[in-house]
Amino acid sequence: MLNKVTKIKQNTYLFLVKKALDNKTGRKIILNQFDKKICKLGKGSEIQLEAVRLRKCQWAKASVKQLLKNYEKGYISRHVTEKMLEVLGLNNFFRDDLLEIKKIKKSFKDKYEVEPPLFILISPTQVCNLKCKGCYASSSPETGVTMPFDIFDRILKENHNIFGSRFVVISGGEPMMYKSQEKTILDVFEKYNDTFFIFYTNGTLITKEVAGRLAKSGNAYPQISVEGFEKETDERRGKGIFQRVLKSMEYLREAGVPFSVSVTGTRKNINALLSNEFYDFWFEKQGASYMWQFQLMPIGRGKKVFDQMPTPEERVKLYRKWEQLLEKGYPIADFWNSAVLSNGCIAYGRPRGGYFYIDWNGNIMPCVFVPYYADNIYDLYKQGKTIAGALTSDFFRRGREWQKKYGFACQKEAENWLMPCSIRDNYKNFMENIITKETKGEDDLAEETRNSKEYYEGFIEYDKKLKKLTQPIWDKEYRNASNK
Repeated sequence: MLNKVTKIKQNTYLFLVKKALDNKTGRKIILNQFDKKICKLGKGSEIQLEAVRLRKCQWAKASVKQLLKNYEKGYISRHVTEKMLEVLGLNNFFRDDLLEIKKIKKSFKDKYEVEPPLFILISPTQVCNLKCKGCYASSSPETGVTMPFDIFDRILKENHNIFGSRFVVISGGEPMMYKSQEKTILDVFEKYNDTFFIFYTNGTLITKEVAGRLAKSGNAYPQISVEGFEKETDERRGKGIFQRVLKSMEYLREAGVPFSVSVTGTRKNINALLSNEFYDFWFEKQGASYMWQFQLMPIGRGKKVFDQMPTPEERVKLYRKWEQLLEKGYPIADFWNSAVLSNGCIAYGRPRGGYFYIDWNGNIMPCVFVPYYADNIYDLYKQGKTIAGALTSDFFRRGREWQKKYGFACQKEAENWLMPCSIRDNYKNFMENIITKETKGEDDLAEETRNSKEYYEGFIEYDKKLKKLTQPIWDKEYRNASNK
């Protein structure tokens, strides 16, 4: 439900933007107006660091520029663009003007004394057609659990109606292999047509027909995993996978569906990730609209390749590379190195931009990279509760309290957002002040690492080195620079 003024604003927004898309001059006007508006947000704020604000502005401008570039090339169809404007633009950019969502958020805060998260991430199946080295989900073609559709559907309804969210991230396993009660992941996208979905996929199961359905629904965009070029991708994912991925991207371009590239940084592909050729290939030649980077986290099968995680020195190199690429206009976000874009850690169902993760077993975790849980969705439902119940656990509350102290409440007092992760970058604090005795490991490997002295000492040493390298950068280039 909308008030009259908001309805007029939305209709005007849609009309002008759609009209401007019709010609190059109009698209240039869109970009210029967006640049002006986005770069004014938060200017002069008493709590926001100016250097953080400028970095957000830089990333947002690069994002819009790349989308418009791909639109001009014909890689994104008119129908998909209009659907994106309606679903992502109206339901997210104007979400605080929607009376329905305002009521939902107020009711939620009155009941739970916390704001609802912006979105949820859910892995409805552990099953995957590949068996990648270091997979955080320990997925495989032979084994894996799949969540029943009625439970999956109920979670999405609650995200929509209780959280007031119109944004969902899907991971796995391989989402394209999800099938339950005669429903597939494509059926889910089509049912929740007012929700914006992104889904992480290995890309090998995107056929011409699948691309066509994605183009028709217009509200779900694949984030395709690669490891580098052909050598790095095939080494980790299997022979021939790289070429299958390129074919899938061809189908998506033909159908006009935007896609992003997702890459896991390891010591084996660090040289590729530090080269300009890698980014030019995916953005210019393949037409990626964004890129997400996730540095290898040693959980799941990743525990067995702990030594393949990028070193603190390599992580800083990746951070500097990210800065250079933003200057070039490439919209890239590193889950750890780009936390200035999200005001730090977004796990634990954090309000204003946060999320939490639900796996195929129904375990509700702070983050896909924090393999511990206090609640399970099946248990909550048996108790007559909803997904909102997960936010009230001591585990989640402690996490949000740490986020608040670490700088979310006031950026100018933030400790170090170049070390934003509650578990990877602050492992000692996580073990002493966040995780609780009642918290369980997602699987046997998570429990094993929780009780491992070697694992504990390894992360403590990693964090010490990282702090020595990044604290001077944070102090000089963000905190002190913003105070001038």
